[in-house]
Amino acid sequence: MKKSLGSVLALYPTPVAIIGVMNQDKPTWMLVGHVGIIGHDKILLSLHKIHYTNKFIRQNNRLSVNIVDENILPQADYVGINSGINVDKSDVFVYTLSENNTPLIDASPLTMDCLVVDNYETDNFDNFVCTIENTFVEESMLDEKNKVDYRRLKPVLFEMPTYSYLRTGDVIERGGILGKNWKKGA
Repeated sequence: MKKSLGSVLALYPTPVAIIGVMNQDKPTWMLVGHVGIIGHDKILLSLHKIHYTNKFIRQNNRLSVNIVDENILPQADYVGINSGINVDKSDVFVYTLSENNTPLIDASPLTMDCLVVDNYETDNFDNFVCTIENTFVEESMLDEKNKVDYRRLKPVLFEMPTYSYLRTGDVIERGGILGKNWKKGA
């Protein structure tokens, strides 16, 4: 029997990422747990409107999405619990500027240089719609077909209700295999 919880967002866990954006001549970083895919060509970042970083995203229309693995999790958590209003976070990560002047975290196994193309505002959130202009990945995270191997990359997941970080697991099976073998009533 299932119990009703009311109107509860229950789509966790989600990948955790660090957003990088330029604040004039230096970067600022923000930990984000609300990153989503809205098509094969767009992603969405949902950020509470009170965040310091949002104004720089609006000014620049550019940001980086840096996937968090366990190696950079302590720094990621640090930028998540400290506001750029109170703390200069520009030196937390070694970074490289993309050709678009977007800060990309060197230690992140996968980074995406993004252009903000829209902001779907709700009462309390900026929902930045972005196109990915370039993706950079450590070569050791690629399989033999030059595709990202998430068993190697192992992105950290975030679960909001308990504010917990989770490890990614093993592959259960490739999509389409289990369905081909399933028989109704068996």
